[in-house]
Amino acid sequence: MALYAAAAAVLEGVENRKGSLKGLVYTSSFQNVKQLYALVCETQRYSAVLDAVIASAGLLRAEKKLRPHLAKVLVYELLLGKGFRGGGGRWKPVLGRHQARLKAELARLKVHRGVSRNEDLLEVGSRLGPASQVPRFVRVNTLKTCPDDAVDYFKRKGFSYQGRASSLEDLRALKGKHFFLDPLLPELLVFPAQTDLHEHPLYQAGHLILQDKASCLPAMLLAPPPGSHVIDACAAPGNKTSHLAALLKNQGSVLSPRKIFAFDLDAKRLASMATLLARAGVSCCELAEEDFLAVSPSDTRYARVQYILLDPSCSGSGMLSRQLEEPGAELPSKERLCALAAFQLRALCHALTFPAVQRLVYSTCSLSQEENEDVVREALQQSLGAFRLAPVLPSWPHRGLGTFPGAEHCLRASPETTLTSGFFIAVIERTEVPSSASLAEVLAPEPAASPARKRRKRRRKATAGEGT
Repeated sequence: MALYAAAAAVLEGVENRKGSLKGLVYTSSFQNVKQLYALVCETQRYSAVLDAVIASAGLLRAEKKLRPHLAKVLVYELLLGKGFRGGGGRWKPVLGRHQARLKAELARLKVHRGVSRNEDLLEVGSRLGPASQVPRFVRVNTLKTCPDDAVDYFKRKGFSYQGRASSLEDLRALKGKHFFLDPLLPELLVFPAQTDLHEHPLYQAGHLILQDKASCLPAMLLAPPPGSHVIDACAAPGNKTSHLAALLKNQGSVLSPRKIFAFDLDAKRLASMATLLARAGVSCCELAEEDFLAVSPSDTRYARVQYILLDPSCSGSGMLSRQLEEPGAELPSKERLCALAAFQLRALCHALTFPAVQRLVYSTCSLSQEENEDVVREALQQSLGAFRLAPVLPSWPHRGLGTFPGAEHCLRASPETTLTSGFFIAVIERTEVPSSASLAEVLAPEPAASPARKRRKRRRKATAGEGT
């Protein structure tokens, strides 16, 4: 019964604008967040149908103590869900008294609308579209295991391995306990849509990272070699950071053990990120609760940074969770897009001022031109020819909007065209190495302090102490 009460509280909070659906779910006291999230999303999706059935059956008039949001959750479970298997509490017999009438009203509604399936009762914009058919992508964390071992493990657990996929059609046809290796990313496994691995022991141990394919592309395309210094400018929640660490092979040195500098302003998100990175076995990352725009490019700590990943705050209009929670939701207002784009442009231009940067990946989970092509075009114009778009993945089927020459080098992703979440990626590279001698200096190998030099330093400190 606690599940239904929690779901009703979330729906009431959303209606009263006390927070987003996902935010209210994850801050609720109910322990099984995934179960609650699924129930709330489905009840929300069928909201108009449930309201019509409840009103026609006179449920709320007959049961004065039954609150509207709880009634909606319970009727969903009775008619469209699991039918109170193993639950329902004191409301189960109450709904049982009205079950025949509720079912009759649902059948009458189908006849009235000329449909035979529950799904067909939904408004066109509320029906599950391509977003619900996106496969479950699972990145093998190569800091802890390897793809071959992960494949063998799933095979021992009864899954049928189909080898490397050859096309999107292979992935689209996935069903049951079959899985593929992704055709592009060698460490990415692909399972059927809605495969839930959140309770899987390999995920909980950090051997697997549940990460959409489009979200894996930024780190892959940045491609920093082991030993590089990298900035992850807006890092939380940390999946891309852990991917960067895997590409770097967690390499550090005694004098410089940190190779990834990760920034984020949100303390709670940063704390969650620290937990994620620890579980993934990442040791080459330095986290900082800091605004990336306030980080000085002239700081000597970042003088050797040649690679920057910038995935700034955006409207999130391409996120699968949003498309599943709010089918047919409108895009953000022009005012919000302008504000976001202004911030994104400042962050991108700031990133390009780091003296040693050679390659930068700019990415968003937005569908809007204002946050994507427009930001990249303006930043390149302001760089006065110092940077250009790098041509990447020529076979990728979804390219940037042709709003300026070279925009076709950008990548877009969507459930319809790439079977992923909605995403935008631009790979920006320096057109020529800076001519100043300072760059050679900052890229020179880090000198190790000699034993004699350390002894002289200790003697100076001792002398200074005696003098005082």
